[in-house]
Amino acid sequence: MELSVEAIAAQRGEVIVSSGAAAANRLGLTAQVPARLVYLTSGRSRKMRLGKQIVELRHAPRWQFALAQRPGGGAIRALAWLGPDRAETALQTLKRKLAPAAFNELVAAASQLLTWLARSVGKVAHG
Repeated sequence: MELSVEAIAAQRGEVIVSSGAAAANRLGLTAQVPARLVYLTSGRSRKMRLGKQIVELRHAPRWQFALAQRPGGGAIRALAWLGPDRAETALQTLKRKLAPAAFNELVAAASQLLTWLARSVGKVAHG
């Protein structure tokens, strides 16, 4: 499925990344498994059929694509999905789970993020 979505992104000149829910699951921050295939796109929102599956592409703001396909990018989307109340706890987990270089990329990208998320990243990284 990932290859089909990557092909669509390349064909249309869009950035397409996994949703925050899928990223949170992949990073072990939630046991919830997304029931639907949802990806975030820099293009317009739409639903597409890929084989027997329906894939939903949701337009997202630019900051959601910071570090796009890199490990830190998935962390950004997972944290946004978890929200401000759960972000710092999740960041503590990510600090242990991510490779130091990936966590440092996340910290370096903080200025591109929403204020609450940038503050949480800074607090965990430096305090």
